[in-house]
Amino acid sequence: MVAVGAALVSAIVVTWNSAKFLRRCLAAIQEQSYPDIELIHVDNASSDDSVPLLAGAARQIVNAENRGFAAAVNQGIAVAKGEYVLLVNPDAFLERDYVANLVRALEQAGEAFGMATGKLVRADDPNVVDTMGIRMTRTGRHLDIQGDRIANRESRIAIRGDEVFGVSGAAAMYRKTFIDDVSIDGQFLDEDFHTYREDADVAWRGRLFGWRALYVADAAGAHVRTVTPEKRRTLPAFINMHSVKNRFLLRLKNEGLYLALRNAPFELARDLVAVAAVLTVERSSLPAFAWLWKNRRRILAKRREIQRRRRVSDRALASWFR
Repeated sequence: MVAVGAALVSAIVVTWNSAKFLRRCLAAIQEQSYPDIELIHVDNASSDDSVPLLAGAARQIVNAENRGFAAAVNQGIAVAKGEYVLLVNPDAFLERDYVANLVRALEQAGEAFGMATGKLVRADDPNVVDTMGIRMTRTGRHLDIQGDRIANRESRIAIRGDEVFGVSGAAAMYRKTFIDDVSIDGQFLDEDFHTYREDADVAWRGRLFGWRALYVADAAGAHVRTVTPEKRRTLPAFINMHSVKNRFLLRLKNEGLYLALRNAPFELARDLVAVAAVLTVERSSLPAFAWLWKNRRRILAKRREIQRRRRVSDRALASWFR
């Protein structure tokens, strides 16, 4: 087993007009107790001070346009040298031992665990858990695990000991071997997602490929949660459009026939609600359906590749969907 501190960790920070959070985020990374971290910054055409604030990064990539979170992460991974890759949202603030505790936990858990996360609380209310990982529902949704907010029965499925279905991209650590194994056409995060749900997609794909995810309770941090369902009407139209598109893209790529049939009554009921909402109160999201149809061949090609390479059956995964 590699001694903690011997493996390089590549920390990737993606920004898009994120300057107001960066001083605190950067300070938290610089103050980590883990000794060997390279900082990689990828900026998506910010118009604020995001680029100069991170000018001291080991590697800085500045895009001329907003390529989306997924593409920016892939750019960072392409130049990363670490055995572990840590994604850190600009609005996530890690406590001093966050990286060290994740590395230690992954090395103790063994090679089957390719993903890990700590416990993030809400930055504006540390008594509220923001995420302890990702759980899946039978309606096809992925939700952040938020401790006591989950009913006891559901919690036992969402967290099995220290294992979770997947990890939120706000402060996620991945083994480089995991990244290499689950990448499709050279992309770790699917760039078709652009923004949001890409972490659930890679978690589901990882599960299909036989990888597991770890929740590490003593790795702690805080997160500014800017996108929540109750804020949906105040969000930019393009964000809501991608959210609608990605809810279907997630299942079209990863869901096998057994899960599709098992979950159909729940998924279809929620789909009808989503479609009705788009047709009435959120017509700016209608392009989501046109995009899915236009790109159906590429989506199906990715699906075929994922299903061809899967190592775990839907039946084995079914208990995670509650």
